Amino acid sequence: MIIKKHLILASRSPRRQLLLKQLGLKFDVVESGVDEDIDHIQIPIEHVTILSQRKAIAVGKQVEDGFVIGADTIVVLDGKILGKPEDENEAIEMLSLLSDRTHTVFTGFTILDRPSNKIYSDYETTDVTFRKIFIDEIKEYVRSGSPLDKAGAYGIQDDYGAVFVKKIDGCFYNVVGFPLTKFYLAIEKFQKELGLL
Repeated sequence: MIIKKHLILASRSPRRQLLLKQLGLKFDVVESGVDEDIDHIQIPIEHVTILSQRKAIAVGKQVEDGFVIGADTIVVLDGKILGKPEDENEAIEMLSLLSDRTHTVFTGFTILDRPSNKIYSDYETTDVTFRKIFIDEIKEYVRSGSPLDKAGAYGIQDDYGAVFVKKIDGCFYNVVGFPLTKFYLAIEKFQKELGLL
């Protein structure tokens, strides 16, 4: 992959960092500090797109020249957005809701070009079906602390939460937290639009 500018990831997510490294990319990490609590935006695509833009723009103010990447991931069940749980009780509640059901993972991402401030945003969706999970399993998982920094209170990679997943329909990496294929195609297209390729 040819990237003509310095990359800055506006996220401290270790999962997103690993995925970008998987593409062989070099980048700096700058946490955006953006408040993810935007409950007034209940349309999932708008929710993840707006937050990814806010994160990229916030970090972009500190960057003179480069591409800033913002991203946001949520889990949606029955039209209700499940972000990161606030505490262990909420994590237990979320996982109980997801048990034996199919939910949708939405990830929005934004590439902000500095200094032009041009923006490219897109999103990906993946359906995830959980097997029936028992309350003892849920409590054990929550006690590990792992679900507390993850949308929907679970992780699918390098995480015990993987054993809850019966099947996925769509991009696996989207469930991890960043849709690699869509991003790869997007940054190539964006660079062409900017006249860099």
